[in-house]
Amino acid sequence: MKMLPDFSPFRSSWNGAGPRVGVVMSHGFTGSPHSVRPWAEHLAAAGYAVRLPLLPGHGTTWQDMATRSWREWHRAVDDAYRELATDCDYVFTAGLSMGGTLALRIAATRPVAGTVVVNPGLVLDDPRAVIVGALKYVVKTTPAIANDILKPDQDEGAYARTPVAAAHELKRMYKDTAAILPRISSPVRVYRSTVDNVVSNASLDFLRSRLQAPLDVRYLHNSHHVATLDNDAPEIFDGTVEFIRETVAALAGNGLFPEKDTADEQA
Repeated sequence: MKMLPDFSPFRSSWNGAGPRVGVVMSHGFTGSPHSVRPWAEHLAAAGYAVRLPLLPGHGTTWQDMATRSWREWHRAVDDAYRELATDCDYVFTAGLSMGGTLALRIAATRPVAGTVVVNPGLVLDDPRAVIVGALKYVVKTTPAIANDILKPDQDEGAYARTPVAAAHELKRMYKDTAAILPRISSPVRVYRSTVDNVVSNASLDFLRSRLQAPLDVRYLHNSHHVATLDNDAPEIFDGTVEFIRETVAALAGNGLFPEKDTADEQA
């Protein structure tokens, strides 16, 4: 039976032993927290403090999304990061698709312990991307590529139409984030579906070329783009807990804690 999408944000409090660990998470472009909620719930059950906001313009209407800027999306995740950083010893970032882009962006602009992303986007290689800045004044929406999920009866809660103005904002965010990827110093794990009809391999190739931090790529052979709702989801969920535990153990064993960041906002 298909579950109705839940657009509400998700949050949990730290409930573990040892260092206090938080994870700030993000859903993808035109989507909702529903697409990564099982992932967030799994991390909460492991004892981590989790923040999964609903990005501005999402979970409402495509008309609303068409009025939003990428900096609003970034700010929502950055605010969630700062909330966790106040109470946690270590903060990790995680995200799906565009949410992966935002997770990488926070890792480049804030002190984080590590990052886990699923099919992150960094390259908009649709031929229309070249003219999307002008196209938005002529065409309001295009058909969405939603629910790219191999597992039956899944619904990620994305819009049926993609506002072209929002696609232009996505392009801007990709370009701005690409420039700061070398700033990331903490380890990154990528879960990459071998079949993805939304984000091409160009994004992972670009990440490999720009990232200077340790990169671990795990391939998913039984899932499409929205892998967090697909057949390989348990591998992602358990693997994220493993990644967090191993990273924290290594940092704590060396007596290392990320520096506290008190800046109001970073680029």
